[in-house]
Amino acid sequence: MKFDGFGAERVARKLLPRGLFGRSLLIVLIPLVLVQGVALQIFYGNHLDVLSRRLAGGVAGEVAFMVGEIDRDPAARGVTIQETDRYFQFQTRFLPGEVLRHLPPPDAPGPVDTDLAHALAQGLSRPFNVAWNEVPGIIVINVQMPDGVLGIQVPRKRLYIGTYYVFLVWVVGTSSLLLGVAALFLRTQVRAIRRLAAAAEDFGMGRDTGPIRPEGATEVRRAAAAFNRMQDRVRRFLAQRTTMLAGVSHDLRTPLTRLRLALAMQPQIPPQDLADMTGDIEDMERLIGIYLNFARGEGGEQPVLTEIAPLLEEICAAARRAGGQVSLTTPERLAATIRPEALRRALTNLIDNARRHGSQIWVSAGLTGPRSLQILIDDDGPGIPAAKRETLLKPFESDDPAGTGLGLAIANDIVIAHGGAIRLLDRPGGGLRAAIELPV
Repeated sequence: MKFDGFGAERVARKLLPRGLFGRSLLIVLIPLVLVQGVALQIFYGNHLDVLSRRLAGGVAGEVAFMVGEIDRDPAARGVTIQETDRYFQFQTRFLPGEVLRHLPPPDAPGPVDTDLAHALAQGLSRPFNVAWNEVPGIIVINVQMPDGVLGIQVPRKRLYIGTYYVFLVWVVGTSSLLLGVAALFLRTQVRAIRRLAAAAEDFGMGRDTGPIRPEGATEVRRAAAAFNRMQDRVRRFLAQRTTMLAGVSHDLRTPLTRLRLALAMQPQIPPQDLADMTGDIEDMERLIGIYLNFARGEGGEQPVLTEIAPLLEEICAAARRAGGQVSLTTPERLAATIRPEALRRALTNLIDNARRHGSQIWVSAGLTGPRSLQILIDDDGPGIPAAKRETLLKPFESDDPAGTGLGLAIANDIVIAHGGAIRLLDRPGGGLRAAIELPV
């Protein structure tokens, strides 16, 4: 299998933490582990290794001295054992007629077991074994003698140095302390970034939570201050646009009202022509209202926690009064933080679109995840070709010559402002399905 640089990069990307906190902590942890590992290797691989060989050689030399004295004068074995035990801190017993038994491999920490075995092999010319775990705190060295087994109990502390454990505690303790301090500091910095990201997400979804308090590092504080200034500029722009559109709406409707009054004061106009002219004026007012609503958007309404089922029931009831055959399926308890009137308008536009093209409409809603809500609007109409679906969600695009091309665009803008998305799909069984995904 070929493994190139891109493959290594993909593997590294999968193994590395995705969050800033995890990556920053890894940046601190890796050098810390490397430094402590190098220090441990210098101590463990050099200083401790030398001390271990010297201590093991000392114990092995004393054992070899005892065995040599017994070999020179077997009759004085008891006296030799008594004297060497007193001077070397041994506890020795002789088991006559015994032979060495098989022992499990040692599990002593560090290189001391290997060093002791090597030193005993050099100092003794007899078979031997070492029992590391028979007696707590004691190492038993068994030496095969001509007439039995010599069992020599050696205190473990003679083969270990206290600084070894102190050094391990120091390494682990300082590493844990430094890692804890780094984690606490990084969590504070990451929390400020998370709050900035949450504020940006809320502002993008129309949830005006006010300015955020700058905190954390200097760069994060600057980003928070810049975000607050950006929020203020956007609010001023929206307020100015709303004021301007209100003026445009007033200025456009005033001449239409005058035209309506002028027509009403012309008795010589035939009734049918008067009705047609009045209808044209009403169409113009309706189109002006649609265009201004599209330009104004729904930014003024604040999101609130809303029960979805009653909202859908009201929308479907209005569609039934307008002549549509609408059925609704939704759980009783289904709530989300939305702008109710804006979502009502979006769903009304979608249902009206389905009512114009189909005879039967099915509306359903439910949770698709712990933080995701889906609303489905199905109809039995002719549907929309897949190639035109994305285009029809844009302003002034319509497959109906009598339409303005703004109904789906307005609905799409409202859903996107909620942090969701609209997808136009094929309905199982024929027709069109509008799937609205919203965060809960």
